[in-house]
Amino acid sequence: MTSKVTYLGNLRTESVHVKSNNTFITDAPVDNNGKGEAFSPTDTVATGLASCMITVMGIKANEMNVDMNGTTAHVTKTMASNPRRISKIEVIINFPFKADSKTRKILEHTANTCPVHYSLHPDIQKDVSFNWN
Repeated sequence: MTSKVTYLGNLRTESVHVKSNNTFITDAPVDNNGKGEAFSPTDTVATGLASCMITVMGIKANEMNVDMNGTTAHVTKTMASNPRRISKIEVIINFPFKADSKTRKILEHTANTCPVHYSLHPDIQKDVSFNWN
């Protein structure tokens, strides 16, 4: 088992990662009857894309002796209706270091082929940009 999710009431859940016992909560978003006091479930999906991209880039960067510390991603999720779903995820990855064109190409390709990217429905538009220092 990967995780356990418990409904806490008031449109809030708590998720527990079984192996580490780390937790996070989700709330329904304001535009869907919630308070928006935490990540919504769809926020976690969109954020998971950026997290996966940075993680696999970090793995590749370690192999290349490139320090990725301080790299950030800004994520914007757009929802659609009928049915309610994520229609677009924008990810802007900002690198605090300069890299040659070969390194940039390898890391960008690695990001765009991460497992979450491949797992998302193809109808979800993914706009990814890379800002090199």
